Amino acid sequence: MGDGGVAASSSEEPWPVRVVSQKIGAWVARLGWVWVDGQVAQISRRPGASTVFLTLRDPSAELSLTVTTNRDVLDSGAPELREGARIVVHAKPEFYAARGTLSLRADEIRQVGLGELLARLEKLKKLLAAEGLFDRARKRRPPFLPQRVGLITGRASAAERDVLTNARRRWPAVEFRTVNVAVQGPGAVPQIIDALKVLDSDPSVDVIILARGGGGIEDLLPFSDEALCRAVHACRTPVVSAIGHETDAPLVDYVADVRASTPTDAAKRVVPDLAEEIRLINQARHRLHRAVHNLVDRETHRIDALRSRPVLARPQVMVEQRAADLAALRQRAERNLRHRLAAADDDLRHTLARLRALSPAATLDRGYAIVQRADGHVVRASDEVAKGDPLRVRLADGDLAVTVNGS
Repeated sequence: MGDGGVAASSSEEPWPVRVVSQKIGAWVARLGWVWVDGQVAQISRRPGASTVFLTLRDPSAELSLTVTTNRDVLDSGAPELREGARIVVHAKPEFYAARGTLSLRADEIRQVGLGELLARLEKLKKLLAAEGLFDRARKRRPPFLPQRVGLITGRASAAERDVLTNARRRWPAVEFRTVNVAVQGPGAVPQIIDALKVLDSDPSVDVIILARGGGGIEDLLPFSDEALCRAVHACRTPVVSAIGHETDAPLVDYVADVRASTPTDAAKRVVPDLAEEIRLINQARHRLHRAVHNLVDRETHRIDALRSRPVLARPQVMVEQRAADLAALRQRAERNLRHRLAAADDDLRHTLARLRALSPAATLDRGYAIVQRADGHVVRASDEVAKGDPLRVRLADGDLAVTVNGS
């Protein structure tokens, strides 16, 4: 068949295009009637024509199918249908061999009601929560001062203006990398997911903001999409969700690392307030200055108190006091020594007087004499000597040599 034909093995003849188309058409015809859920991307109502053409898009993927239906079917099932609405159609797939296209022929169209939509969202919320996508333990804190902020929002939207204006008012030097996407409608989810991938892969982006203004549940429906929630969960960069107003709570709010009530609140959460930081720095400097001043004053008073003490005011007082104590001790020692010497002198004189009173010299001074034989023996009785014995007589003043003449 050439380059555009169907590949065939060497043992088989190639099929013509018409045969391939017929087989595909026959296989599609066997699918029967099915219920299809999607979002209306386009509605084509031709004046006077009974056939309406719809483009039904998958909210989570870049896929769409053409749906043909009768005007009466559309008017009875969804008379107020608009682009961006969520519908369920009962249709039969059809393959047009001439154009090689696949479409759906619908005999019933139902616009998804608010109650049914909320029930689906609640079911998805429980599923994601059970898988741990809402777990607080995995949420990351954005940096105090990011190098660059990634912003995903609608082009020239109020949300973009609020984020940029308030962030730059708080910190004029903040840098942004903004990716404008569709924030509602069939193409919103794929564009937002692509933007997340781009910003998450940028090493200079420290935090990503998803921002959109308020709206109804249908308008915010892309931010409750399962694929978007999983993409936010997979981001390595902290994500701040700022979707709608404070009362709005799309599912991406629960998955994001930080939930901001409004785009303005998101700007306050990602960058600090320069004026407030300067005020805090000045306040801290004032407290530090006051603490140092109080410390210096306290230590100055303490030094003055120490200097006013006598030991420091007149250091010689301590020496003088010790000198006085030493002099007093010396005086006491001298008095004690003199007293002891006087007492000893008195005792010595008394002893000497007693010795003198008892000594032989004192007796000799009173006129007595001591008679000794030649051998020095003191004669105490007359029978101790004989006539003619030489004797020595000791007087108080001198000695006499005598001889015994008789008894």
